[in-house]
Amino acid sequence: MHRSGFVNIVGNPNVGKSTLMNALVGERLSIITSKAQTTRHRILGIVNGDDFQIVYSDTPGVLKPSYRLQEQMLEFSRSALVDADVLLYVTDVQDSADRNIEFLDKVKRMAAAGTKVLLIINKIDLTTQQTLEQLVDFWHKQLPEAEVLPISAQEKFGIDQLVTAIKQALPECPPFFDKDQLTDKPSRFFVDEIIREKILLNYDKEIPYSVEVEVESFHEEENIIRISAIIYVERESQKGIIIGRAGSALKRVGTQARKDIEAFFGKQVFLQLFVKVDKDWRSSQSRLRHYGYDLQ
Repeated sequence: MHRSGFVNIVGNPNVGKSTLMNALVGERLSIITSKAQTTRHRILGIVNGDDFQIVYSDTPGVLKPSYRLQEQMLEFSRSALVDADVLLYVTDVQDSADRNIEFLDKVKRMAAAGTKVLLIINKIDLTTQQTLEQLVDFWHKQLPEAEVLPISAQEKFGIDQLVTAIKQALPECPPFFDKDQLTDKPSRFFVDEIIREKILLNYDKEIPYSVEVEVESFHEEENIIRISAIIYVERESQKGIIIGRAGSALKRVGTQARKDIEAFFGKQVFLQLFVKVDKDWRSSQSRLRHYGYDLQ
């Protein structure tokens, strides 16, 4: 008997979905920062065993969109409700049930219709036992059909129990992907994401949200990978901020990104970064398609 299924991770921004994804997969596939909207795409991470295959799916945090890019990010999250064999609705000890009532109502309807929903209360290392018990009781009332599991993805607490619950809920099914496949994304995607993570960590205000990264060339040789990437911004003034005085800010981003890319691929990396303006790309349907945000 072989079990396989899609286990989709959804929830509000900053509740730890990407940290949970990486903990479940055992690899650093999703970038992580303290800023909202860090995750923009739906990313698959595949875990295989002799008699199971779990296809995890990380999604952007659910938000009310202000521009076209955010609309597509919300569509990625909504799509995760459609094809889930198991749905992980992630909250945390500071989250509020009324942040996105419409999306939560969809989750409730899925649970009532028979979809296996696991309600994950994350970051329990940041609260007291009394508060946690109150939260468990609260979420039991919100989603009576769901199983409530308190965890700390950061501290890896409760992950084993969660994996056991997931395996038990998987349907009998042959694998969807090759058993040696880790993700559905190409190597260039993770280079893009690592560079964007460093931008999120090094710049404030609107700058990180106005940035898109595109790998222009990726040449893997025996002992080194040579990468050229373009950082796109929406305004000429943003270009100057990204580069910094005498190129210092861009050099810092490049150094940090190169080290993480080397760790990801296990090989020396030569990284070149360039900055260009792509005016109002976040609101352009054609540019979003070009960058991999497939609007319906």
